[in-house]
Amino acid sequence: MNLFEIENIWIFLVILPIVAFMYAAVGHGGASGYLAMMALFGFVPETMKPTALLLNLFVAAISFIHYAKTGHFNKKLFFTFAIASIPFAFIGGMIEVDASLYKKILAVLLVFAILRLLNVYGKEMNEIKEVKIWQGLAVGGGIGFFSGLIGIGGGIILSPIILLMKWGKMKEAAAVSALFIWVNSAAGMGGQLSSGVKIDFQAFILVGIAVVGGFLGGYLGSKKLNNKGLRYMLAFVLATASIKLFFA
Repeated sequence: MNLFEIENIWIFLVILPIVAFMYAAVGHGGASGYLAMMALFGFVPETMKPTALLLNLFVAAISFIHYAKTGHFNKKLFFTFAIASIPFAFIGGMIEVDASLYKKILAVLLVFAILRLLNVYGKEMNEIKEVKIWQGLAVGGGIGFFSGLIGIGGGIILSPIILLMKWGKMKEAAAVSALFIWVNSAAGMGGQLSSGVKIDFQAFILVGIAVVGGFLGGYLGSKKLNNKGLRYMLAFVLATASIKLFFA
């Protein structure tokens, strides 16, 4: 990957911390957003997956620390999903997907990100139900596999499921999703490295830029941030990328 050969890379570098900010604000690492941007700016699929996972590791960690400090982390809820997700994310990370199929799967997964940003799943439920072991294993394993396969952390899928199934409240879902993203990204990266994938040193330039936005987003999001305008703008970008990927 040579960042300086990518057309309009400076625009990408300006938008990157904004994407990290918005995702960290809702407890996510932002891989789906990074992948969408990379697709729009013409990154090759071979570099998209490991780069998105690397960015996830840093931004999701920052987001989790902020949410955990505010007391929203539910350890039992996290482990219910993580037990199965970690090994399956590693397996998914080892698998190389055909570029055309990869783009189609990513296009579908971006829909979850768009709906989350538009707060379709953002309603609090007073009644909270306990997750059954088989439910946690099935959901965690399935999300983990696709996380490693595509190069996302899976929080963008887990978070709405927790809310829809009434397994936790919004801030709780964000805190659990943040650590869930981190462990899946680490496992997926492990699968990538074990299959011979190399991390380009220029990817760390992107990490440094994304961390700035991720820190601010995690800090403000864990407290009281609610910026509808930015969420709608980001949702539009993701929708554009999803359409482009689906018809690519």
